[in-house]
Amino acid sequence: MVADPSVPSTGSRSGARISLHLLGGFALLHDRTPVVVPRGLQRVIALIGLRPGATRCQLAGLLWPDAPEERALSSLRTALWRLRQDPCCPLTTNTDTVRLDPAVWLDVDELVGTATRVREGACPRAAAGALAAGRHDLLPGWYDDWVLLERERLRQLRLHMLEQVAGQHLAAGRHGEALEAALEAMAAEPLRETPHRLVVRIHLAEGNAFEAVHAFYVYRDLLRRELRLEPSPAMCALLDDTLAPIRRASRDGVTPRRSPGHPTRAPGGPARPASPSRRNA
Repeated sequence: MVADPSVPSTGSRSGARISLHLLGGFALLHDRTPVVVPRGLQRVIALIGLRPGATRCQLAGLLWPDAPEERALSSLRTALWRLRQDPCCPLTTNTDTVRLDPAVWLDVDELVGTATRVREGACPRAAAGALAAGRHDLLPGWYDDWVLLERERLRQLRLHMLEQVAGQHLAAGRHGEALEAALEAMAAEPLRETPHRLVVRIHLAEGNAFEAVHAFYVYRDLLRRELRLEPSPAMCALLDDTLAPIRRASRDGVTPRRSPGHPTRAPGGPARPASPSRRNA
């Protein structure tokens, strides 16, 4: 690892802040100055940050899954030795485990902490960073199995957090904040029904029937186009009362089927007799 030469590296971290960013891409910062880390060592640091309780054998197996155990452990020892040579090394090690130094700030921890506060019922205003937290995917462009698993876990964590924030705001009558959180969740996963359902509920709570119906049909068309599916009964039930008059009017305006020879009525017009051929039959 190589720190920017404009920042003196004395080997002492007193007063220095080291932060590790994994959302949106790997970045190790020393007092906001990027530290250059080779890609192979990035994988080691990222995994240790995501799996703080993992043993050396577990880390070696995840990092070098196709190598024999002894070779994988040897590769891990070499990587750790290289990392410890740099004064910006963000790790602490003991006999069997390796973890981030407690002083290192990790953006993933920030997302998890925010989601925990929301889940435990903290005031949404206290979780003001919920909308921005985790807006970017974990390590985009990385396709290790452990990355894919963690990426999906964090994605689901953020979606549920945003939906809960929206629900809390809606229950408190803060419709603008509720809509903002629901739309943020919708942008993260456009085909997920829950945020669309929240948007419909918010518009109905505000008395905006047109907006609610419009949001419903936008989602229905998207779902039909992309997956050839229909919205769930729970989604449709939200608009039953709003759409009932429209459905009744549509039913009343449909031309009924009549038996041959029975007078027919054009929509909105007078009855007209059956055709001459039918009168003479």
